[in-house]
Order: sequence, then C-alpha cells, then structure tokens
Amino acid sequence: MPVKDPAARAKVEQNLQVTAHPEAAAGSWYWVDDRTLHYRPQSYWPAHAKIDVRSTLDGVRIENSLYGGGSKPLSLTTGDRVEAVTDSGTHEMTFKRNGSVVKTIPITTGKPGFSTRNGVKVVLGKEEFVRMQSESIGISAGSSEAYDLPVYWATRVTWSGEYVHAAPWSVGSQGSANVSHGCTGMSTENAHWFFDQVRKGDVVQVVNSGGETMTPFDNGFGDWNLNWSQWKNGSALGGGKGPAAAVQNTAAPARLRPEA
Repeated sequence: MPVKDPAARAKVEQNLQVTAHPEAAAGSWYWVDDRTLHYRPQSYWPAHAKIDVRSTLDGVRIENSLYGGGSKPLSLTTGDRVEAVTDSGTHEMTFKRNGSVVKTIPITTGKPGFSTRNGVKVVLGKEEFVRMQSESIGISAGSSEAYDLPVYWATRVTWSGEYVHAAPWSVGSQGSANVSHGCTGMSTENAHWFFDQVRKGDVVQVVNSGGETMTPFDNGFGDWNLNWSQWKNGSALGGGKGPAAAVQNTAAPARLRPEA
C-alpha cells in the first residue's frame, strides 16, 4: 500500500536502522515515491565497510489498517572505493582507487547535439559484446546518423544506453575531441582494462560536458546527483514529505556511430 502521510513515513523511517563499520558519514532516507525508499550517506560509502540494515516494522501500525511486515536483516560489504572521473573538456578519464590515481585514459564523449550527461552515475552492468543499432532509438537505417556496430568491453552506466566501451574507430580523436553520440569511447585495450577494474555500483562521474545532468532515479542509480539538503528534504524525519520533486523520465538514449 502507498504511504503518503508524513507522520506515517516518519514511523517507517524510525523503524529502519542502517549501521556501517567503519562508520560512514551521516545518512538519510529519501522517499522516491509512495512505496520506495532509498538510503545513502552524505558522501560515498567508505571502502571495505560492513553495512547492516535492520527493520523493526513487523507488527507496527503505520496508519489506519496498514501494519509493517517482517523482513530479514541484510548485511553487505563494500569493496575498494573506485571513482572514474570523465572530463569531457580535457578528453580524459581519471581512474582512482581508494583516493589514489591509478590511470589516466584518453577518451571521447558526446559531440554537440549528442552531449554526454554530466553528473554521477554508477556501473549498472558489464557486457563483453553488445550490438548497437540506431533503429532501437528511432534513427532510421540509411540516415546520416545510422549505425550498426559490434561493440566490445561495454560497461553500462544508464538504462537508456550510455556505456563506457571500446571505440577503435575514434582512436584518432580520443584525448583531443568529442565525436561520439553520447557514450564514452576509448581504445580497445583501455576499455578491456576498465571493464576488468570496475564492479556494479562503482562511481563513473562526467564533468564539463554540454549535456544535461543525470537524473536521480529514472535512468540508473543517480542518487548522488542530489545535494545533501535536497536529499534530506526527501526524508519525513528531515522535515520533508518526500519525494521532494517528481522525476520525469526524459532521458534521451546515448548513441554512437563511427566517424570517418
């Protein structure tokens, strides 16, 4: 059942406990919609932390005839803190592990009209091979923007089709110009290395692009794109009623075609 009343939402949050060892920064819940809560700390989770999530909602009257149900406790651990920062202005990706720079990679991102989204994304999945076809996003075969590409070492960062992947056709532009249709392209060697280094949930941030900012909830896991005040406003305990604002699914698919 949906939970809309702020007092009921506060009761739900009061019966959910998240602890981390080593201790993370202050954390808060955010009501994405009437049925969905997300939790995050103020800053990224620390490396090699153990996180425990517990609920005491079982049997608790939330509102009217709505009572909490039982749930199993959840424990998880984080790995290394991986941050890949893609600078569309300098055409470089800086790959950091636990705060130290490991590698700087020449890249290309979206050209004007197809600019890569700015903001913090996270790895959603990895595919060694993807066939990318323009018709899947409404570009007609035979048009100047048409493509049908075998793409290797593809790391997905949005549901709409933005990847970090091998782009051997644009090696001449990598490190100097943005020529893609929204994805982040790099050499096959570098894409394979990147693919092997990242796991689901690792941070991939884009800066200095002409694109729009990554949306928080509808195109991947973009929770980090809300500042801390906005995030706390989505919690009934933080003074907000959540969700702070409706999120519209306006994300345009990322696209890619080989350049001459």
